[in-house]
Amino acid sequence: MLCRVWGEGLTETVYRNAVFFDGLGTAPIEADVLIRKGVVAAIGRDLRVSDDATEVPCDGLWLMPGLLDLHTHLDLEVELTPGLPEVVRHGTTTVLIGNCSIGITYGNQRREGEDPIVDCFARVENIPKTVLEKVAGRCDWSSSKDYLAHLDAQPLGVNIAPLLPHSMVRIQVMGLHEAVSRKPDKNELRQMTDLVETAMNEGYVGLSTDALPFHFLANAPHKKNKIPTQYAEFSELKRLLSVVRKYGRVWQATPPKDDIVEAIRCFLLTSERLYGRALKATVLAALDLRTNQSAYRLCLLLATILNSRLLKGAFNFQALSGSFRIWSDGAINPIADEIPELRALNELELDDREGRLLILKNPLWQKAFRKMWMAGKKGFSRARIMRLLRLEDIVVTRRLVDMRVVSSPLESWVGETLEQPYQRLRRWQASGGKTGALNPEEGEFFRTFPDPVEDDALFLIHLLCEWDTDLRWETVVANNDPDIVRKLLFHCYTLPGFNDSGAHLANIAFYDGNLRTLKIAQKDGLVRVADAVRRMTSLPAHFLGLDVGTLCLGARADLCVVDPAALARWDPEQTYHTMRRKELGCLEMINRPEGVVREVLLGGKCAWRDGVYSDDLGTVPYGRVLRATSRPS
Repeated sequence: MLCRVWGEGLTETVYRNAVFFDGLGTAPIEADVLIRKGVVAAIGRDLRVSDDATEVPCDGLWLMPGLLDLHTHLDLEVELTPGLPEVVRHGTTTVLIGNCSIGITYGNQRREGEDPIVDCFARVENIPKTVLEKVAGRCDWSSSKDYLAHLDAQPLGVNIAPLLPHSMVRIQVMGLHEAVSRKPDKNELRQMTDLVETAMNEGYVGLSTDALPFHFLANAPHKKNKIPTQYAEFSELKRLLSVVRKYGRVWQATPPKDDIVEAIRCFLLTSERLYGRALKATVLAALDLRTNQSAYRLCLLLATILNSRLLKGAFNFQALSGSFRIWSDGAINPIADEIPELRALNELELDDREGRLLILKNPLWQKAFRKMWMAGKKGFSRARIMRLLRLEDIVVTRRLVDMRVVSSPLESWVGETLEQPYQRLRRWQASGGKTGALNPEEGEFFRTFPDPVEDDALFLIHLLCEWDTDLRWETVVANNDPDIVRKLLFHCYTLPGFNDSGAHLANIAFYDGNLRTLKIAQKDGLVRVADAVRRMTSLPAHFLGLDVGTLCLGARADLCVVDPAALARWDPEQTYHTMRRKELGCLEMINRPEGVVREVLLGGKCAWRDGVYSDDLGTVPYGRVLRATSRPS
């Protein structure tokens, strides 16, 4: 279904009796809001309007600025479906792209057989190569200026603000192979600096880099190489970020999670005390890891120190508004590259089942996998102590009880944790195959296992050998405690974000991140909701230097209407499902709250109303390309 297009003659709309949030954090008021010619024309009670104005009753509904998604990888999706319908329906009207050092700023950058878009995105963001190749084929520009012109010409469904991705800057100057195999020379460093300066002049929001140790390239011969930004030395980062600092723009970063000393060294670049002007930074991410309870505490401590009077930084961690739930197809998931044994499987193409089977059945690989999987689970050792204290240095939980089956060749397993059939197998083997199996089909499958299965590592290896990606499971790797999630979302040195919208298509579904934040705030009353709205509108917009995020007189009418009753009823953990997005040509995890977002406007034009899109969304512009306005100091 489609909502009607607002014609040229329809210039006035009034929202009656809304619970109005201005985006600045002030307590909401009950008010009418008049939109005229795309801007907020009046806010008050019993507003008088023209006879042909459209009246929208909003009794009990929340009216607020359109929400901002701080961390997305929608660079690709906007090339295939510029209306960004999954974004619109969630009340988000502004998105930041070019995160994690990767993007399409310089077109496809194909030369000498290199395919950087495919190479950089496929494993890092878990996007099928078929989708990436389709996008790369359309990227026929070669400069940051031409990319902005390209975006300006698209029928955008929401506002887009681009970061300059550092990996692509390195590739533009050095080529992909050289960018991951040697240091840049002085001339190349100068060229990179010039590219950053040019992009800042053009209005790019800032520079994105990445230091997570499990972000690898996807194509031969570079499958064992990390993405180019990770080969930059401190001196290179310092030089490029000095340009970002000069323009008052933003550094989006991820820390080298296994090297706290290097992380502190890099993040001291944000200090006004040390560098004369604070460098604004937004960093992934303050998460309550199930394997390491100290991680989020260290993040908050680091942010507190960097923002102290001593260092005078402008440093924020991003915070995720829900459980960090990932889906895994066999061994393939967003964090698999963290572990060398799983990385060996991830280096192969998704459809290379035979290649994975050769690895899985290799005795040396099995020995290494079992050593990794069982570390700290038994006996007395440092690994055991660290595991018991929740101070491990990996994200993967390595517990079958955390792995819930979504689909498998045995339908009776769906909904169970892998711990349940593992324990049945142990009982079945102990009884000589007489008891323990759930049904005859499971008993026949149990006969394929080695007898005895000595530990859960061997159990998992056998499942992967037999089923490969036909086994799909989910697990929560972080943010399992709602109280800690709330603390992180509303901490003074965090910003709600890290939704990763447009990435990890079959493995993560965080388009709903902003609505989750509203739901969490709702439990604490309207004052907290007002703060949540501010933290997803004017606060990040001001931080990024963007002219969005408030609903005051004369402001552009980017807004959404939320039904608080539907929001209260919504259970985010129950609305996940997989669908085939025809625009993308692949399966995608989605989470669509029903009835929560009642209406979305961009520039006064209705893009979404009562569960239906405008019939011209994606064919005419609703959003615009946003450029940062701060100038060099």
